[in-house]
Amino acid sequence: MPPPKALLSRLASFNREERLLTPEIRVLVAVSGGADSVCLAHYLSRLAAGKKIAATVVHFHHGLRGKAADRDANFVRSLSAKLGLPFLMEALPVRETAAGERRSLEDAGRKLRYRALERIARKLGCGAVATGHHLDDQVETVLLHLLRGKSAKGLGGIAPVRPLKKGSRIRLIRPLLALTRDEILTYCGSYRLRYRTDASNRDEAHTRNWLRRRVLPLLERRRPGFKRGVAAIAADAREKFS
Repeated sequence: MPPPKALLSRLASFNREERLLTPEIRVLVAVSGGADSVCLAHYLSRLAAGKKIAATVVHFHHGLRGKAADRDANFVRSLSAKLGLPFLMEALPVRETAAGERRSLEDAGRKLRYRALERIARKLGCGAVATGHHLDDQVETVLLHLLRGKSAKGLGGIAPVRPLKKGSRIRLIRPLLALTRDEILTYCGSYRLRYRTDASNRDEAHTRNWLRRRVLPLLERRRPGFKRGVAAIAADAREKFS
């Protein structure tokens, strides 16, 4: 596994290539408390400490997991203080929205999060919103599109940068797409970063969890480098269909 310096170098190179973090930009960082978002918050806090950017952490309380969700919120608040980043929290009426609009809880949560991210980013004068999507998320997304029989455009997967919503001047950026899940865990271990684990991520009734826990490890063992190969195909597809 690459040492921390190699991971930092890869993140910096990815940032330059994709032009994600321009000098002095204000970034709203979505942090759930999981390893990926903790890694993201720490990485951006390093840049903020060097006066290269300004960053604010936002955490959303979905009201779905009782005391576990409360502990997540307290954890992210404490993490933000340790990293020297401003912290915001907002409660989202996910269950009510899902019932009222006949959506799944997941779909309702996503809709409410992105609506809130746009509003908060505008209020704070942020030019970008950062999320902790990583290379494994990219591969899972491409495979899900294949399983669902989506169009070839879906092979582009997750874009490193795009408007937060159509017509918005605020950009949605994914600075961690250059790293695998294992590399993110290495990063967290190297800096002794604690993180929270959502038990729902172990439920293999959800296809994404099944891919993550069963399929991807088998493919990577059979074909080392499989994940980066899929990520390269996704980049080619985005270029072709952009």
